[in-house]
Formats: sequence, structure tokens, C-alpha cells
Amino acid sequence: MFEKIKYWDEVKDYLFITLGIMMYTVSFTVFLMPYQIVAGGVTGFAAIIDYATGFHIQNTYIIINMALLVVALKVLGFKFMFKTIYAIFLLYFMLIVAQDIIPKQPNGYPIKLLGEGQDFMSMVIGCIITGLALSTVFLHNGSTGGTDIIAAAVNKYHNVSLGTVLITIDFCIIGSCMFFPQFGTYLERAHKVMFGLCVMTLENFSLDYVMNARRESVQFMIFSNKYQEIANAIGMETGRGVTILDGHGWYTGKEMKVLCILAKKRESTDIFRLIKFIVHPLLGTCEIEVIIAHVVGGIDLFRKPGVGLHQIPKLQRPLIFRLGKI
Repeated sequence: MFEKIKYWDEVKDYLFITLGIMMYTVSFTVFLMPYQIVAGGVTGFAAIIDYATGFHIQNTYIIINMALLVVALKVLGFKFMFKTIYAIFLLYFMLIVAQDIIPKQPNGYPIKLLGEGQDFMSMVIGCIITGLALSTVFLHNGSTGGTDIIAAAVNKYHNVSLGTVLITIDFCIIGSCMFFPQFGTYLERAHKVMFGLCVMTLENFSLDYVMNARRESVQFMIFSNKYQEIANAIGMETGRGVTILDGHGWYTGKEMKVLCILAKKRESTDIFRLIKFIVHPLLGTCEIEVIIAHVVGGIDLFRKPGVGLHQIPKLQRPLIFRLGKI
């Protein structure tokens, strides 16, 4: 049973990584490249080389990533590297295919889908899609290679968001436009840098927004005389661990059991339904209190079996409680 679940999780990861890479390729080649908009990351640096020298973007991309794969192997492990290799070569071939099938301008770049003079709008649309694409890849334990490898390595060992790491690296890459005389005068180069900084900000804001929304978690504290039935149902139906604590009411002086569960925010509805079904399946009533505490991040914690409450790091933001009876 668990082997099947593990196998399906791996298949699902690769499907979503593929989807993310497809979204990234379409966004970059359709919305950014036609207007020669610079971006961060290895893909962005490869695009800068392409704009300045004509050396194909996919060639620079694959050369740099081959070197960075060594970092993925040593720091992030073979499993991460295997998915990264898959994503790197998939993006490499998709960039080739996309540039071949999309109609071109006289200068050899894809046509401007939004028309002339729509650089800013094309940049906004492209950044939103690329940010969504990158978050899709990261949320399924993958990477598009390049600076993503560095960001994932830092995020693994330090409490620094992926967007923050990527912004720092991207700033250096985008700023390198000032050193390419092929981009024209210093004023024209500064114009490219400003567009690049907008790309960097919007893309990473989109990335962080999706990542934080998906990684938000909640902590349930359930008080009920049917604690064993509720614990069994949650453990069997959702796969979440349940900790049973001994409670003592200050006012009533009664001893009671308290269930403590950590889950992803999107699983809250399913857990509530399970509790309601057990407490009053035939519209009967039973006194029960549920406290929900919103927890920041922590998605990786839930992927590790055998993690107990005593191993959970101290919460980094004030908790928001919602107290009620069902």
C-alpha cells in the first residue's frame, strides 16, 4: 500500500515538473524573448549572451548547468539531482522546439505576440507565468537548474525564502547588462537593467506568493470524549500523525484527552468533515471544541515520518486562533 502511494507521489512529481517546465518555456519564448527582455537565473544570463552575441540561449544554459549539477549532487542529494537533470534537459530541448515552431521576426526572435510597444505588458504576463511555473517545479521537489540549485541548497539549511536568494543572484546577473556595449549607450543599457529588475521583482513575488500559500499549515487541538475514534479516522483517512495529550480543565477540574494534529491548510475541510461525521453522524450533538492555529511554512516537516510534536521548531509568527464548537 505504502509502496503504491510512494510510486504515485513520484509520478505526480514528474508530471507537475513537466507542466512547470512547459509553462516556463512558453512564457520565456513568447513573452520575454521577442522583446529582448532580460531576466535573472541561468536562463536569463543565457538570454543576455544570446541578445549580445547571437550564441544560442540553450547552449549557454546547458553548459552552465552541467557545472552546477555537481553542487546538486553534493548538497541536495541524488534524488534531487535526478529530478534536476530531468528538468534541465527537458527545458533544454523545449527551448529548441519552441524556437523552431514559433513564427519568427526578421531578427530571428519569436514574433511579438502583443504587438509593437507592448514591452511592459508582455513582461508582466511573462513574469507571472514564469513565477507560477517555478513554484510548480519547486513544490514537487524539483528544480529548473541553474540558480534554482543554489536557492534550493540555501533554503534547505537556512530559513531564507527561495525568492530572497534568487533576487540576490538575479540582481548580479541583470546588472551585467551594463558591461555589454552591444546593448547600446549607457542609457539604453540602464533601460534594459530597469526592465530586468522589474522582471526579477514580479517573478520572485509570484514565486513566493504561490510557495507560501501552498506551504501554509495549521495545527488542530481537538477536545472530545470521542478522541479515539477521531484520532483513528484522521490517521487512516488523511495519513496525518495524531498526538494525544493529557488535559486537565482548570474550571471544571475534569481530566480529558486532547488531540493535536498538524496538517496542510487545504486539508482543514476534510478534517472538519471527518470530525463532524464522527461526532454527530445522524445530526445528533456531542460537545467538542476545536482550536486551529495557523503555522508558517513547515510543509517539509509533514513529509517526514515519525516526527513528533517535541521536534517541531518554535513558531516564528504570532498564532491566530479560531475557537468554536461543532
